[in-house]
Amino acid sequence: MICPHCHHDSSKVVDSRPSDEGRAIRRRRECEYCGTRFTTFERIEKSPLLVIKKNGNREEFSREKLLRGLVRAAEKCPVTIDQMNEIVDKVENQIRATGENEVGSQTIGEYVMKILADVDDVTYIRFASVYREFKDMNGFMKEVQEMMANDGSKDKSDKD
Repeated sequence: MICPHCHHDSSKVVDSRPSDEGRAIRRRRECEYCGTRFTTFERIEKSPLLVIKKNGNREEFSREKLLRGLVRAAEKCPVTIDQMNEIVDKVENQIRATGENEVGSQTIGEYVMKILADVDDVTYIRFASVYREFKDMNGFMKEVQEMMANDGSKDKSDKD
């Protein structure tokens, strides 16, 4: 590391500790030339994820944008911000696990809906209504009926 004071390129690590909830390492360093102490942070470099929108445009994956969508869908529902952050984490991890740098917005929506189905029915339907762009009541009703059928099969398997 280059010393910010004298610009010498030799320093030693004096102290290391986890930072940013374990996502980084904070290091205290000391310049071996002038003795100045300074702090550096080491983070895992993640390759950018690109989202392919329905119209074919590409934009960088945004955790904040996904979280905003979940917050809107979960308004006045019993879903906590911690649960929403956990959903965003799971979705990002699923995307990164594919090893691809580009993912379709449809895939992201499906990942979210699969998780939301087990969290809260109303939030799921609200998210689905925006994501699936229901054109009429029939599409909406079909989604609700499928959800209810899946809940029925869960109830039976829970009793077994």
